[in-house]
Amino acid sequence: MSGLKLFHTTMSGATEVAPRLAETEADVQGLVETHMETLLGVQFLASEYSTGPVHGGRIDSLGLDENGSPVVVEYKRGLDAGVINQGLFYLSWLVDHRAEFEHLIRDRLGATAAAQVLWSSPRLICIAGDFTRYDVHALREHRRSIDLVRYRFFGRDLLGLETMASVSGRAPAVRRVRRRSTVLAVKGGQSTALDELAQALDETLLGLGDGVNCVQRKTYRAYQRLRNFACACPPQKTKLLVYLKVDPKEVDLVPGFTRDVTGLGHHGTGDLEVQLRTLQDLDRAQDLFRASYAAA
Repeated sequence: MSGLKLFHTTMSGATEVAPRLAETEADVQGLVETHMETLLGVQFLASEYSTGPVHGGRIDSLGLDENGSPVVVEYKRGLDAGVINQGLFYLSWLVDHRAEFEHLIRDRLGATAAAQVLWSSPRLICIAGDFTRYDVHALREHRRSIDLVRYRFFGRDLLGLETMASVSGRAPAVRRVRRRSTVLAVKGGQSTALDELAQALDETLLGLGDGVNCVQRKTYRAYQRLRNFACACPPQKTKLLVYLKVDPKEVDLVPGFTRDVTGLGHHGTGDLEVQLRTLQDLDRAQDLFRASYAAA
């Protein structure tokens, strides 16, 4: 995987653990579906979902991500040039059959979850043994949120996932949201400094790497790679709250700047709360932002 080598080390030496593909596509699919929330940040809903006799297909996996966006997951054992087009074919079907999908969610997760589906940003995740440069280029030609994820098995019980490329189908919406947030801050009596801080935070999180997708919900804005890595809440009177996917136990918590919110109710996802009051706070949080991004 991009030249990455894995070694098993002992006192007597080191032995390379050779990467391998799955024996069958079903081996990859079964493992990911069993641990989908941990691996992808997606709640598993259905496997081999039939699109009906007219459409004549089966969606490998259906899920709902942590922001409420519908997710289609397609798998290929090795390299397959048709995986993106096949996935987009199923994603288009899903968007055209919203009521059916919401009925599925109502059965699995309840009426509240079904009423909060975010149809503005449906996602396609393709998991395969490899992708070509043509696959990566093709992503830029689509107006959907797509993630290309390469897998490898190592030994008997290790799985590696590498995000090869990601594109957001909502880039224009991100720019509109940024301007709207400025207006809301001014109307709400927020200071110019806090408004500038919110814009600087937005630019910082979007600039951490390629393929960052910004998803706007009513109570927070999620910054997403394969999974959410940051959730920013609307400005409060004197500060901004950002929640990160960083283990608070691995951070030297600073009162008034970082807080462990594990088990505490809050908007967005993540157990580490970062409180930003000034641009200096934003600079102090850079390493935390990068750590959360790298883990997504």
